[in-house]
Amino acid sequence: MSDDIALMTASQLVKLYRAGELSPVEAARAALARIERYNGKLNAFNLVAAESALAAAAESEERWRLGAPRGPLDGVPTSIKDVLLTKGWPMLRGSKAIDPDQPWEEDAPSVARLREHGVVMLGKTTTPEFGWKGITDSPLTGITRNPWNPATTPGGSSGGASAALAAGMGALALGSDAGGSVRIPAGFTGVFAIKATFGRVPAWPLSPFGTLANIGPMTRSVTDAALLLNVMSEPDPRDPYGLPYHGTDYTNGLEDGIEGLKIAYSPTLGGQKVDPEIAALVARAVQVLADLGAEVTEAEPDFTGADEVFRIHWYAGAANLLQRFDAAAIAGMDPGLQEVAEEGRGYSLLHYMGAVARREALTAAANRFHQDYDLLVTPSLPIPAFEAGEEVPPGSGMTRWPEWTPFTYPFNLTTQPAASVPCGLTGAGLPAGLQIVGPRFADALVLRAARAYEQAAPWSFPDLEQTLKD
Repeated sequence: MSDDIALMTASQLVKLYRAGELSPVEAARAALARIERYNGKLNAFNLVAAESALAAAAESEERWRLGAPRGPLDGVPTSIKDVLLTKGWPMLRGSKAIDPDQPWEEDAPSVARLREHGVVMLGKTTTPEFGWKGITDSPLTGITRNPWNPATTPGGSSGGASAALAAGMGALALGSDAGGSVRIPAGFTGVFAIKATFGRVPAWPLSPFGTLANIGPMTRSVTDAALLLNVMSEPDPRDPYGLPYHGTDYTNGLEDGIEGLKIAYSPTLGGQKVDPEIAALVARAVQVLADLGAEVTEAEPDFTGADEVFRIHWYAGAANLLQRFDAAAIAGMDPGLQEVAEEGRGYSLLHYMGAVARREALTAAANRFHQDYDLLVTPSLPIPAFEAGEEVPPGSGMTRWPEWTPFTYPFNLTTQPAASVPCGLTGAGLPAGLQIVGPRFADALVLRAARAYEQAAPWSFPDLEQTLKD
């Protein structure tokens, strides 16, 4: 817990609001002051709505004064990734191809739920063009940087959201994840994020990347993520894939610990190469889980061929996206996005349907695996953050971002809940992440395990006066 208002968790803020010891206006001003001071160096926000945020905070302050808050997150400063519709604000998705001069009259489901619950929306956070890659830079907004070291990337595609959280620019953030896009930046910036079971959080409009895509909470604590998921998972009729609403309170049982759980530990998920420092930090974190009473065994599901299956789905999704634009608009887009879309256009329907069948087999394998194990843990990422503005680590011989994210995208294919928990710093002072994966629909169990680890191994945030000094 922090004494700095800008770094307080949502839970801390609400407790102080309820006691009359802090005002939502003070919390909003603290977040806005951080944005004003550091966003020029980090480029986490591409839209800041200070005036409307302060007005919303003042309304929240009055509700708390009257003892009538709208919900458990009323007055909490929050950012929205710029791939989500937000009434009155452009949704540009990191692209010059989107015309900002539109009415923008509707909220996406998760944004609508947050608005109904009275959160204070600070603005929109940066994303690579249409969220297509695992880092955050775009032709529209330029390069977003990591608060732990601005020479490095915060990851992506929710990199603006993660940079904002780590830097104290709001207590909560909405991100999206179709191949790891909340977990990758959480791993690189030392914050928490969970991709819930597909369909748990309603979405609209649907992603051009299809059923890989999820809307995910990003926070500075596990408890905050549980509270945020409570709100985000409320139903919306616009999502054709939405799961039946069951009204689960994800804070119930959050403190129950993990004693007796059977946890599979896969250090390489089928032989992936992992940086030795990352491997050591993750192994240490797994030992913490064992010390907490879990029964930990090295084991892994068979995800052979997941890389090709994901590539076909992803590249076809990019082709699906770009067919909505004319040649002139496409010519101004990120060259990498153009390249993967071009490959995706070459897939036949039968080729794609073959990948769908292989995806179904991977999902069945994961379901069978979890008959024996309550949870699976892996590294969130095999490497620490690398140079900002590069799609792949320089000198790695890689060509595309999925080559360095082999631990995240498999669980988009299988639709399982998966979270990234900070688990230490490398010698260079860059975060590592532990990924906790559950069987489908076991979102509460993933959160419970993450909370148990968080209590045993609390994490910290960067000293911006040091990391961002001139």
